[in-house]
Amino acid sequence: MPTPAEVLTTINRTDSAAPRVTCYDDLPGPTAGERVELSGRVLGTWVSKAANALQEEWDLEPGSVVRLALRPHWRLLYWAWSAWSVGAVVDLDGGAGADLVVTDDPERLPDDGPAVLVTRAALARRSDHDLPDGVMDEAADLSTFGDLFSPWAEPEDDDVALRLAGEETGYGELVALARAGATSPPGSRVQLVDPSAEALLRTALAVWADGGSLVVHLGQTDEATLDRRARTEGVTA
Repeated sequence: MPTPAEVLTTINRTDSAAPRVTCYDDLPGPTAGERVELSGRVLGTWVSKAANALQEEWDLEPGSVVRLALRPHWRLLYWAWSAWSVGAVVDLDGGAGADLVVTDDPERLPDDGPAVLVTRAALARRSDHDLPDGVMDEAADLSTFGDLFSPWAEPEDDDVALRLAGEETGYGELVALARAGATSPPGSRVQLVDPSAEALLRTALAVWADGGSLVVHLGQTDEATLDRRARTEGVTA
């Protein structure tokens, strides 16, 4: 089975201009009303920049642990894929021992150790918060990293890719397990409504591995709006 990084390479080789994720933000707050769409090419650029940051700033590699304390969002997707691109463990459990913490909540920054603070707004150029030493301002700094990525080392099949709910999933089975739980045909445009972080990642793994795309609605979205967007976006599943 392919790794997540290989899945992204394959969909971009097939059609890099096709949309792979369209995200509607219906959550209360400053990003309410945003619609962000990423083609495979643009998604790949975000992944490459974040993966280069992981590799160059913190020397992360297979076996390193990246704790993603991020709410469901399109930014969660590229941070997960960047961690998988360097062969790291994506930790959604929030346990101790992470080599890096990536969060969109200043209250969840660690007391010590390296971290990244993510600003959810699509056009943000810097964080609104004063950041302590050792914390990267993603909005200000991520754009400085390269658009192309080459890993220093590749993960083995039995290296841990995902840590969730006390269980660990290896690189050799991560995509296969996600696809086994899929209910949509290959190539589908799949709608997700207010998903958990786990559901968003597992669905993206399955849908992208089958050449499809996602339409994600964050927050409480009324049925009439969902129906209208589904027609507009060409949702098929």
